[in-house]
Amino acid sequence: MYDYIIIGAGSAGCVLANRLSEDPACKVLLLEAGPRDWHPFIHMPAGLAKLVGKKGVNWNYDTAPEPQLNNRPMWWPRGKVLGGSSSINAMCYIRGVPGDYDDWAAQGATGWGWKQVLPFFKRSEHNERGGDALHGDQGPLYVSDLRYTNPLSQAFIDAGQQAGYPRNRDFNGAQQQGFGLYQVTQKDGARCSAAVAYLHPIRERHNLTLVTGAQASRITFDPASTGAQRANGVTYSAGGKAFHQVATREVLLSGGAINSPQLLMLSGIGPAQHLRRHGIDVVFDAPQVGENLQDHLDICTLQHSTQRVTYDRVSDAKIAFDYYLRGHSGPGSSNIAEAGAFVRSRFAPDDRADIQFHFVPAMLDDHGRHRLAGDGYTAHACFLRPRSRGRILLASANAGDKARIEANYLSDAEGFDLKMMVECAKITRDVFAQKAFDAYRGAPIFPARNDLSDAELVEFIRAKAETVYHPVGTCRMGSDDASVVDPQLRVRGVEGLRVIDASVMPTLIGGNTNAPTMMIAERAADLISGRMA
Repeated sequence: MYDYIIIGAGSAGCVLANRLSEDPACKVLLLEAGPRDWHPFIHMPAGLAKLVGKKGVNWNYDTAPEPQLNNRPMWWPRGKVLGGSSSINAMCYIRGVPGDYDDWAAQGATGWGWKQVLPFFKRSEHNERGGDALHGDQGPLYVSDLRYTNPLSQAFIDAGQQAGYPRNRDFNGAQQQGFGLYQVTQKDGARCSAAVAYLHPIRERHNLTLVTGAQASRITFDPASTGAQRANGVTYSAGGKAFHQVATREVLLSGGAINSPQLLMLSGIGPAQHLRRHGIDVVFDAPQVGENLQDHLDICTLQHSTQRVTYDRVSDAKIAFDYYLRGHSGPGSSNIAEAGAFVRSRFAPDDRADIQFHFVPAMLDDHGRHRLAGDGYTAHACFLRPRSRGRILLASANAGDKARIEANYLSDAEGFDLKMMVECAKITRDVFAQKAFDAYRGAPIFPARNDLSDAELVEFIRAKAETVYHPVGTCRMGSDDASVVDPQLRVRGVEGLRVIDASVMPTLIGGNTNAPTMMIAERAADLISGRMA
């Protein structure tokens, strides 16, 4: 028997395993559906381009056809490996801004305002620039400046300044807005995933058991004679065998915005009518499980480069050879999405940036799955606070079947999300037209013309927009009875069960979601252990 069973060894699960097993008297079981993070492309930062199609480390999800995007199913890669998506992402270290977390608190996530969460960001962080009022330098998660950058990344930053935006050396500093290089979750030029930061250093702890290839099928409960049922363990399969393990204290669900609501529903916690339709006994009728799905929709603008300085023609074998031969340096140490920006548009309702850019010195079409001939560069642009909401549903009562994802992009009644996506494309066009790109600018690729009208940009967006990989919200945290978890992250209607991952975010933060997910787990560990009320 174990004190705690953690389901999912991703960005949150690795943090929990580390912090809870610090107590030698506490026995922890960590279950991960994917394999160990052995593949060398995981640890070489530029290897992320090769991980795109590697099904062995990727859940490889697709949404249902999206009505506002020409009925296209959208590809959603999510990490299925130790470290979860932190083992396959672009390593950009972004927290969002204070207002994002103060919004959470205002929506009922009591205790999750900026002043309360900042200490946990700092506890997690080991910034190579050193610690200060906003940064930590003693944590396990290494945050570094890039060792290598492409000249086109500097051109993008220069172009942003020429377009009238400030330069920003630290997107997690006092001011988020501006153009600059991302700091990345890397240590000594190698990826520092949640597994590298939190799990690898503690693998010898005798009170921590890790099982990979473990597909959880159901959380089990003690029958309740009176009151709420209590989670008592987990059933899972591994190596062709079925197991049931008991948790004497709590079950901690860290499967992410897709898998966490799916497993709750498979276990009988969710919309009662939906569960009964799949023949699942209802433990607790929780209509909001799977609802409130949010994601950053992304529009890519691609331009040919007249100079062969891009990453399009660089040999994968040469990058890897040079990287490992020369001490984790050169293009192999690049996260590819080297430069970025946060911009406040003319439609912003407050003083926060509402558009984010990721610049790639290569042609990235369809997540890089469609290789284009020649050389080029790409700017991703996304609206940071979408109003559209989707949901996760069961496709069946079989844990091995993927959930149904209805992202419902651009579905808000006012059409504001679509207006903002048009603004994203127009600002990108303006930046690409600046003098800094004169030495590189070739013919436009997507869109094929630089003079599209707003109506034509709408059609372009419907045909080409993609996810930028930030799904959240499907197990919403709040103080109201309809919320899935309370501010202690305890699942309502039952005992001994918490959800700890990006699914609990009430709303999207203004940026990448990996660092905030680890912060959530850091704070959750204190809530669980009693170090914090």
